[in-house]
Parts: sequence; C-alpha cells; structure tokens
Amino acid sequence: MTDDLARRARRILLANWRRGFTVPAQGLYPHQWSWDSAFIALGLRHLSAVRAQRELESLFGAQWADGRVPQIVFNPAVPADAYFPGPDFWGPGARHAETGLVTSGLVQPPVHALAAWEVHRADPVTSERRGFLRRLYPRLRRWHDYLLDRRDLGGSGLVCVIHPWESGLDNSPSWDEPLGRVLPVSAATFVRRDLGHTGAGERPTDLDYGRYVRLAADYRDAGFADTLGGAAFAVEDPLTNALLSAGETALAAMAGELGADPAPHHERAAALTSSLMDLLYDPGEGLFFARDAHTKSLLRKRTVGGLVPLIVPGLPVVEELLKTARGEHFRLGELSPIPSYDLTAPDFEPARYWRGPSWFNTGWLIWHGLRGQRHAQLAGRLRDGMLDAIRLAGFREYVDPLSGTGHGSDDFSWTAAVAIDLLEAPAAGGRAA
Repeated sequence: MTDDLARRARRILLANWRRGFTVPAQGLYPHQWSWDSAFIALGLRHLSAVRAQRELESLFGAQWADGRVPQIVFNPAVPADAYFPGPDFWGPGARHAETGLVTSGLVQPPVHALAAWEVHRADPVTSERRGFLRRLYPRLRRWHDYLLDRRDLGGSGLVCVIHPWESGLDNSPSWDEPLGRVLPVSAATFVRRDLGHTGAGERPTDLDYGRYVRLAADYRDAGFADTLGGAAFAVEDPLTNALLSAGETALAAMAGELGADPAPHHERAAALTSSLMDLLYDPGEGLFFARDAHTKSLLRKRTVGGLVPLIVPGLPVVEELLKTARGEHFRLGELSPIPSYDLTAPDFEPARYWRGPSWFNTGWLIWHGLRGQRHAQLAGRLRDGMLDAIRLAGFREYVDPLSGTGHGSDDFSWTAAVAIDLLEAPAAGGRAA
C-alpha cells in the first residue's frame, strides 16, 4: 500500500489504539464497541497480525458467562460520565466476574467469526504460534450458542434483537413501528453526550433516545433475561441472522483447521439460511425485511440490512437481490458506499444516523458478499467508489450518499480499517488504487 490514503488510515488506527483495543473515534466513542472491533481487526490484519488478534481477544475477554459478547466494554481509564449510557447505568449485573470490567448488557451483530477467520488467514503462522484460533474458537461457538438459544425468542429459528442498538443500524426506519409502542422516558432524566460532538440533525431524536433508554433500563431491571414477553421490542433482523449464518460457515472452516467436526456448523448455517428465506424474504420486492416477533409481520422498510444476506454463501436469491440493489432504491454501482435507506422513501434523510447516510462497514459487507458470490466486477466498482468517497469526505463515520459530504465523527476507526482492507484488494478493471 503506497497510497496516501493508506498512510492516513494507519495513523488513525494507531492514534485510536488503547492498550489492547481500538476506540471507534476519539471524543464521542471512548470505549470498545463489539462489531466495531471486528471491522477494525479486518484492517489491522494487514498492519500487525498480533494487534488484529489482540483486538478480538480483548473483546472476548469480556464475554459473559452465558456466552453473550457485550455491545460495549467500558474503559476504566475514562470518566464514567464520558458516554451515556455509561458504566453506572448498567449496574453490578453487568460487571465481569473475572476482569472486573463493566460492560453493556446488550449485544451487537455477530460479525466476529468472519473477522476472526480472516485474521487467521492473513498470518496463519503467527495465529498458530499464539494459539489464536484454538483459544477464540470455543468462545465464538459459545457466542453463537447464546444467540441461537437464548435469543430465538419467537421459536422460528431466527435470532431476535431486543433493542435497536443491538442491530447496529441504531435508528433505522425499520424500527419505527415496533419502537412506537415503547413509552419513552423524559429527555429531562438523562444527558445526551452525543450532541456535544455532532449536530442534532445527524443524530437520533430526543423522542427516540427516550425509547432507547426505556428499553435498556427495562432489560437491566429484568436481570438481562431474554424472554419474548419481557421484550417490548423484539425483531428478527436480516443483517444479524445473515451474519450469524456466514459466521457459522467461518466456524466450520475453523473447526476443520483445528481438527474438530465442521458438520454441525454447516448444518446451523443451512438452517439459518432456510429460515431467512422462509420468513424474511419477499420475492415480490426482491429484498429481505425485518420481522416483528410479537406480531409476526414484516417491517416493510427498504434498508441496507435487507441486502446484507448477500454475504451468505450459497444464498439462492443473489440475482434477485442484485436487481433490487441496482435499482432506484439503492443504486448500487452508481453510488458508493450504498445508502442505508431507500433513496425514494419520503422519510429518507441523507445526513441523519442510519436513516439514509452511507456507511463503510455495511458497504464492506456487501462488497465481501459480492466477491463471494462471484460478482467480481460489481464488487470492484463498489470498492473503487468507497475509496473515492473516503478521499472526498475523509475518514468520517458516515457520508451523504448523494453529495458525498461527511457526517458524524471524524477519524473513524472502521472507516480507516475498511480503507486499508479495500486497498489490499484488486481494483475494478485493473484501476490503480
């Protein structure tokens, strides 16, 4: 990598490193976030195999006894009120018994197995010397067990998210309908630290935040018990379940490498893919939709999460999904990275968190899926477009898909990590990086 973009990306990852993990950005995000660390490891693997492995090992060092991998691991060196909801909000039930670290009680999408396998493949000699796969594989298996057991709230074979933050697509329009049933707490009862770092027009509204706080507090007060009756918000999310299916395929590869039986992982991947197709795919729309586990109805908002199943090996509706992705709603191949929400929707907002802006991590997932589905040319165009977008806007958290204007935090770690990984990949049509 000789590109100046790569040098800048490396500097960001070095600056955001905190003795074993990487913060998403300085300022608003001073702790370790779960799926951020997975994407960050994908970039770090090109710079330091050991550091990439430590990124994931650090996160899984805070894994709960029930197998869940927490959404946030709080950095004890940071003031407790630097982020809301911080460690004091989650209480003693979220304190890790072995390390004493406090975590969130929520989770985030399971991209970790895919990341761990890619990190291993980048330097198998160092991975073997450090025992990376041998130590992480059983933890990854327990994480997936938790999701497939405790979080199959609807009994459908699909995982439920019980809070919008767990989806990764925090205030996606997909969540508006079930979230509307949640009584918000008053905005006067909490202090939003996010608005001290970016404008209100780029963040969730106070009303939505009040609902997020209500859901998190209720889950905490219930002892983090996972039941459908106790979850006011329970949604079967296509992005989460697609990543779990792809992750099971990655676990099968790890099992083979370690001399274990890969068959159970292949079976679970096939079952998840079947349930995705049966319950969340709409052939008339050529898109996957989230489903409300309480009402059993699809939440018919066209979001990037409905395209992420492209990452599932052997998905039977790849061409149908690509037709939708190339159409007016997402304009894949024309806009890069792909917008988070339907460009034609009346409530599309190009600058507001997950309600329209383009994000580089979901762009990476679709790019990776396109490569796996043997659509190399389209993958190459998406790669080139994402790199051009970063050159234009800088390493921003997200960008306006139409103007390319950057929004959210600057020097964002997963944007830097994605840039490094894309720069290591072939360009479309042999174009220089």
